[in-house]
Amino acid sequence: MSTLKITNPATGQLIDEIAADDAAAVAAKAQATRAAQPGWAAVPLAERAAAIARFRAALVAELDTLAATLTREVGKPIAQSRNELNGLLGRIDFFLAQTERSIADEPVWSEGGMRERIQHIPLGVVGNISAWNYPYFVGCNVIVPALLTGNAVLYKPSEFATLTGAHIVRLLHASGVPRQAIQLLAGNGEVGAALLNQKLDGLFFTGSHATGVRIAQALAPRLVKLQLELGGKDPTYVRADADARAAAESLADGAMYNTGQSCCSVERIYVHESLHDAFVEQFVATVQGFKIGDPMDPATYIGAITRTPQLAVLEAQVADAKAKGARLLVGGHRLPGPGNWFAPTVFTNVSHQMELMREESFGPIIGIQKVRGDDEAVALMNDTRYGLTAGVYSKDEARARELLARVNAGSVYWNCCDRVSPRLPWSGHGDSGLGLTLSTHGIQTFTRPKAWHLKWPTPDAA
Repeated sequence: MSTLKITNPATGQLIDEIAADDAAAVAAKAQATRAAQPGWAAVPLAERAAAIARFRAALVAELDTLAATLTREVGKPIAQSRNELNGLLGRIDFFLAQTERSIADEPVWSEGGMRERIQHIPLGVVGNISAWNYPYFVGCNVIVPALLTGNAVLYKPSEFATLTGAHIVRLLHASGVPRQAIQLLAGNGEVGAALLNQKLDGLFFTGSHATGVRIAQALAPRLVKLQLELGGKDPTYVRADADARAAAESLADGAMYNTGQSCCSVERIYVHESLHDAFVEQFVATVQGFKIGDPMDPATYIGAITRTPQLAVLEAQVADAKAKGARLLVGGHRLPGPGNWFAPTVFTNVSHQMELMREESFGPIIGIQKVRGDDEAVALMNDTRYGLTAGVYSKDEARARELLARVNAGSVYWNCCDRVSPRLPWSGHGDSGLGLTLSTHGIQTFTRPKAWHLKWPTPDAA
């Protein structure tokens, strides 16, 4: 039997070694889940919702333990692990409040004895290949609405967050979701590949663009419903009328929170030339104030890099930026000691000839580019193959909205950043993905519409 080693990225120490699934185990679980799905769909929505409400209560009861596990296996500072769990509660509340209305039968037309209705039925068996950076958010964005709408789920958490994934499944089972209706698939990419070989009615993936493309290619011949939440190179523009200090403090957090390991982290900043120097001074001061250290310390803000190979990616972006004339203001190197550590890094005098401004960094590194005006900023913001989020800082809401309307992004922000709401759809343009989660649209995405044509029988002739 193969095993999966779980290592603490902050120390390099082995946390646990657990049994991993192989292709045969994945196939057996998929078969059991397929058999269980109709029974789960037949359970009244009120009872499915009650199980999810118990799951929510279990998260609250075990929050400290769950947060500690998350911090140990991904290196996320403990305060941010608690934030993620507390943030999940609001998302669950939204799904519980909105599912019944979102999937209710819809009468759409009636005339001359003919009626038309739309019914929302479950997809069936949903595969979920999830990510490690926000495993509670991205995992439960799929799992919770999928279960509420009557689907069964084959859940493959990232190999870097498997213990957290196991907690999610354990608590769902303890809350009354049948064991076969939500099953954990433990392992690395080979397990994900084995999942793609099963009979699925939907596949929801969060991760890199390269892996998303491979998944799309594998499933295309079978026409499986696909949702891909991929990467971003998220830009923000600070206009001449913005508050430089407030924008710098906000964007420093947007760039460095979760050690920059978020698909919606701010990764490119464009600042009007009139504010550039004041903004940069405050931005650097804010970043230098972030505490780096033991992720289990509640005061820590910058934690470990979860995946060791990402350190080389960050180093390569630093070297490329330096070689092409960027000015390094702070950081730019690995930190000493065991584990995966990289110093918060800030560059100015950057350009789009640099990898730092074109390719996803997924780490505590940012480039700040001076611009002459709004049109230049919008052109640079759109000079990307991605389109996840974008923002504008300005005192003029009308002008900010006009600029954001011209930017290709699934989510846009005025005077804020790095924010996700359960009430709004989460989607991207270009290489940032396909489909959506969250909002009432994200609930309906786990169903398929069934069209009903209903005609009263013609009365018999007298």
